[in-house]
Amino acid sequence: MKGFLNFTREQGVVGLAVGFVLGGAVSKVVTSLVTDIINPVLGVVLGAAGDLAGAALVFGPVKIMWGSFLSVLINFIVIAFVVYFGVRGLGLDKLDKKK
Repeated sequence: MKGFLNFTREQGVVGLAVGFVLGGAVSKVVTSLVTDIINPVLGVVLGAAGDLAGAALVFGPVKIMWGSFLSVLINFIVIAFVVYFGVRGLGLDKLDKKK
């Protein structure tokens, strides 16, 4: 058992697992925050009629969904901040051994 724990600490598996679990756990909350609160406000500010995800540039038959891309990008940034500060706040960044 001691060998296994040393392996996981040396390889950074604990940090990876924590990031994966926290990212999955907060994903739905962050998606709701972005979809229900942030996107409508940005949609009004940017003139997308309250729905940022529906904002697009149309060039003939081509439709560039820049609003959808911006929504996903905001979602990613919020999740990254939550995971980063969650790991730092809980002190989990100190679990892995330095080589």
